[in-house]
Amino acid sequence: MKYNFDEIIPREGTDCFKYDYRKDYFGTTDVIPMWVADMDFKTPDFVMEAIRKRTEHEILGYSLRAEGFYQSAIDWFRNRQKWEISSEWMVFTPGVVPALNFAINAFSKSGEKVIVQPPVYHPFFHVIKGNGRKVLENPLKLANGKYTMDLDHLAGKIDQSVKMILISHPHNPVGRVWHKEELHDLASLCIENKIIMISDEIHSDLILPGHEHIPLASISEEIAGMTVTCVAPSKTFNLAGMSASLAVISNERLRKRYSHQIEQAHLWLGNIFGNIALETAYRHGNDWLNQLLGYLSGNVDYLRSFLEKELPRIKLVEPEATYLLWLDMSALEMTDDELKQFMIEKAGLGCSDGPSFGTGGSGYQRMNVACPRSVLKQALNQLKKAVDQL
Repeated sequence: MKYNFDEIIPREGTDCFKYDYRKDYFGTTDVIPMWVADMDFKTPDFVMEAIRKRTEHEILGYSLRAEGFYQSAIDWFRNRQKWEISSEWMVFTPGVVPALNFAINAFSKSGEKVIVQPPVYHPFFHVIKGNGRKVLENPLKLANGKYTMDLDHLAGKIDQSVKMILISHPHNPVGRVWHKEELHDLASLCIENKIIMISDEIHSDLILPGHEHIPLASISEEIAGMTVTCVAPSKTFNLAGMSASLAVISNERLRKRYSHQIEQAHLWLGNIFGNIALETAYRHGNDWLNQLLGYLSGNVDYLRSFLEKELPRIKLVEPEATYLLWLDMSALEMTDDELKQFMIEKAGLGCSDGPSFGTGGSGYQRMNVACPRSVLKQALNQLKKAVDQL
């Protein structure tokens, strides 16, 4: 079946965070929203049909997850990422950010330190500080347009108060897919210092051509034994509103500590439709995802070409994964506040502000290109018109 990603789906008036919250976030509704990390494409028809079928039974009571739920995830990660996991390792969570919160409370105490590698997904900072822990920054290095980890810096910062690291893999917002060697070196340093690794791999299905995702926990049993891997179909299949994700933990001792947090919050049941959506997406989503990746790759190619020809002062940090593009706009020579207002008021674009991702975000904007190409073209034309008037 051929899927149509060019179709424009009106989302206003559906209580959609990305569209209906524009006035509160940007001060105006007159922006193309390219910020929140969900897609402007239809949720796959096979997922919608499975949900509709369940609504034919007119009781929506408590629901458990059958073995097929876990088997769909086992098969998915085996086939897509060559990663062998078992149902016993999986812990249901109502989203990856909640999963990070559970991990913080399971494996650290108030006042202890948690490592992040900025510029990075801003909720990493929130879950650490909000739970009374301290952020230890290990900023990424940028050279020749490519980001790498600075493990020498990290080794010099580790002390006995450091208990955990939150890893963005693939990295949001810089788009890196960490290589096996990079992950191995990071993990070796963490294991040596008894630091538990929380690997946020929510974007791991969205790998662009020429790159391969290696799950951190797949590298060795030793690494897996110190790793909690957070995965979900939400970014992949546009299911963020379903609140269904998994934490994969092979170490039984860590898994018990983690599961205790879920049980204490009484969140282990999940919801009927989230369970159905996850299982159906993982069971039937292979062809849909392949077509999506082709379309997203085309959007990235279009944006890259447009910037090179029409907006050479704006540089694309070459993405290896995700539909979230990291744009270096420092050559426009604006302060961060000026750049933010320029994007909103002059370009009419609602992107994610670079400084919100922490150290290294100044002068950048993150743009979500998971939209019909006609919308992307309109957005880039608006940006060009605004830059030309500077």
